[in-house]
Amino acid sequence: MAKPEFIQAVYDIILQIPEGKVTTYGQIAYMTGHPKNARLVGNVLKHTDRSLDMPCHRVVNSSGRTVPGWDDQIRLLKKEQVPFKENGCVNLKICFWQG
Repeated sequence: MAKPEFIQAVYDIILQIPEGKVTTYGQIAYMTGHPKNARLVGNVLKHTDRSLDMPCHRVVNSSGRTVPGWDDQIRLLKKEQVPFKENGCVNLKICFWQG
């Protein structure tokens, strides 16, 4: 499991993602100073208590794919007018947030 400092760094970054924008697990890992820890970022998000009101739905993979089986993620992103491509992926060229 991730160290508390890493978890807090991930949370701090996620809270900065503006509405209507998304970022990737890899970008968050890069921003924490641990560019090879994209999977660990995903693990942190998977275990995040939903009562924390974290905008985890704004994080997608490097292809713009959303989390399989998390239909609310797509609904929330569409509500924020995040653009999707025909293949169902988020259009990162339009809405990618680099921090």
